[in-house]
Amino acid sequence: MSADTDLIKLYSAQILALAADMPNTDRLSAPDATVRKRAPLCGSTVTVDVRVEDGRIAAFGQDVKACALGQASASVVGGQLIGLTEAEVQRGRDQLHAMLTANGPVPDAPFDGLKVLVPARDYKNRHASILLAFDATLAALAEIRSKASRSA
Repeated sequence: MSADTDLIKLYSAQILALAADMPNTDRLSAPDATVRKRAPLCGSTVTVDVRVEDGRIAAFGQDVKACALGQASASVVGGQLIGLTEAEVQRGRDQLHAMLTANGPVPDAPFDGLKVLVPARDYKNRHASILLAFDATLAALAEIRSKASRSA
């Protein structure tokens, strides 16, 4: 397969559609935590606002400045976070990481839409960008947990 064909496959119509139609792009006015993460290799950034109620994500907002792959990932992830626990988000992140780096299966629902990123396995320089939405969200959830334990 030629390099041009690989790039066409990598930037499929599905990936570009996800990148163009990202959910939850409005920032929250009163988040419990805001975290900005950056992929050093490519410079992609994701900033997330998270509000938690009863141990579950109640509100989520994101600002994504990333390549189409990072945007597609943030689109899928950001559209599925409401109602999830930190453990469920961590499991999705772990499954995506395994899919990208260890030829693992596509993540379980609700993150099974990340299957469009299977072609990115061969592009290690894009993995950090693809994981940014998860990493920023998990950092925000850890910050919220830490604040709650300090005030308890």
